[in-house]
Amino acid sequence: MDTLFGDDANQTGDSGASSGAVPAGEQPLAARVRPRSLDGFLGQSHLLAEGSALRTAIEQGRPHSMVLYGPPGSGKTTLARIVAAGSGAAFEELSAVQAGRAEVRAVIERAAHRRQTGGPPTVMFLDEIHRFNKAQQDALLPAVEEGLITLIGATTENPAFEVNGALLSRLRVYALQALSIDELTEVLRRAAPGEPSAAEEALRFLATRSEGDARTALNALELAIETAAELGEEEIGVARAEDALQRRAVLYDKGGDRHYDYISAWIKATRGSDPDASLYYLAVMLEGGEDPRFIVRRMVILASEDIGNADPAALSVATAAADAVEHVGLPEARYALAQAAIYLSLAPKSDAAGRALSAAQAHVRENGAQPAPPWLRSGPRPGQDRGGYENPHRLPGHVGPQELAPEGVVGQRFYAPDQAEAELAARLARIRSERGREDG
Repeated sequence: MDTLFGDDANQTGDSGASSGAVPAGEQPLAARVRPRSLDGFLGQSHLLAEGSALRTAIEQGRPHSMVLYGPPGSGKTTLARIVAAGSGAAFEELSAVQAGRAEVRAVIERAAHRRQTGGPPTVMFLDEIHRFNKAQQDALLPAVEEGLITLIGATTENPAFEVNGALLSRLRVYALQALSIDELTEVLRRAAPGEPSAAEEALRFLATRSEGDARTALNALELAIETAAELGEEEIGVARAEDALQRRAVLYDKGGDRHYDYISAWIKATRGSDPDASLYYLAVMLEGGEDPRFIVRRMVILASEDIGNADPAALSVATAAADAVEHVGLPEARYALAQAAIYLSLAPKSDAAGRALSAAQAHVRENGAQPAPPWLRSGPRPGQDRGGYENPHRLPGHVGPQELAPEGVVGQRFYAPDQAEAELAARLARIRSERGREDG
């Protein structure tokens, strides 16, 4: 369970891997091609830019305790090993799924022994740190505080909720992102053997359909390689990649007609109040690798354009989904997209807001912009009178008879509530009556 960095690190006098380590040639492809330095590491440019705290710590060999928070296959374990290798530290690796306080105590004892005997510092990598309960996390605290170990935790869960405050306050949190399709394609390109060769479209398919998870993509590539070799195939194509990943290729071109066809179909299905069709087109776009930001922008637009004040909460749902896409990303943000698609499909529909604004804009284009009445202007200016504004908050019902439209626009009606806005229609009729505007 606990291993030193062994052959992957600068040797520091500690023995390498545990006796049960798998020989390098028999390790999975994802382990064999794991980069050992930043030169071969792909992704996370927002954390590893020149001069960044994390890159500087790695380059100077002075690691600090941290939590690497991100989706599966984004490079958390690889980055932890690179941190340890750059420091020449002994690398102790535990999984919180299997380890308990006894295993943690053993790591700490070995770290203390190294310090007492002039050995290397200790970097402890704890995968899935969120699985440790408070007592287990507390057992780490003294060793982290004393600098006996440099703790690197990895988690797919938000550490603000899953790591107790005392420990979290002593860790730097780094949020990793899912690899992009281009980054994942390059990972696969570097891992692909010369024989059998891998077609570029097959690599692209695996990258697109692995949802940013390098481990998933590499495991599928390895299975495709083994199958093709056994069958005597000279090239790994999309069909072989499909079989290895067990996901069918979706004919989808993000830059072509299908990109627009499917978003158009999603809009029309959602506007037509069919949640099943809406979810289907959403699934096609996600499976085809569509940018979720493109999808959620259309959701925000539809919430106002096609639902509007028939259900004002629809806009809040859509904008919340947009926030989820930005802050969470795929694959987890797909839940927010699905929730929004269903809500928008079943919400009552009204395009009255858009029609009202279009009518107002048409009037302005045809007649020009009329000056606001003097009593509504912002302040006195040379040659202009101001005064006489009646604040409706000082009037019964917060409504008064004072004219609020420019002289040339009095009596114009732009907003016409439709059937889905019956409550607004009744309120508008009451207000117009109280203001003496029933004739509109």
